[in-house]
Amino acid sequence: MKISTKGRYALRMMLDLALHKDEGYIALKDIAERQSISKKYLEQIVPLLNKSGLLRTNRGYQGGYMLSKPPAQYTVGEILRLTEGSLAPIPCLEHDPIDCPRCATCISLPVWKGLYDVITDYLDNITLQSIIDNDIYKNVNDYSI
Repeated sequence: MKISTKGRYALRMMLDLALHKDEGYIALKDIAERQSISKKYLEQIVPLLNKSGLLRTNRGYQGGYMLSKPPAQYTVGEILRLTEGSLAPIPCLEHDPIDCPRCATCISLPVWKGLYDVITDYLDNITLQSIIDNDIYKNVNDYSI
């Protein structure tokens, strides 16, 4: 599994909105500038996030985007599934139940299922807030005498 640019940029956009949540609606151009991402690229990502209800939008003067819920309620897994489609390392695991004629006899399937379980468990337990908190903690404790 390889995370695409779309997935990485969506996560960066959501983190930017989380970091600036107290500023109201944030213009896409501001996010693009802070994150060094093309505004046009973000315009392609926004509909995925907006359609799923992760964002609130406001048009017109002082328009822009904001998170629709607190940063602690968004997981990296949720964001990546929206942008990547699936986190499954092999196509067999993209459907539940597994839709593969070989699944009953495939001796390597448990390896891929285990990897998939580790990936989803890890990404579904990282929230936007935990990323922010970890970064703040790292920066607070990054000093020298």
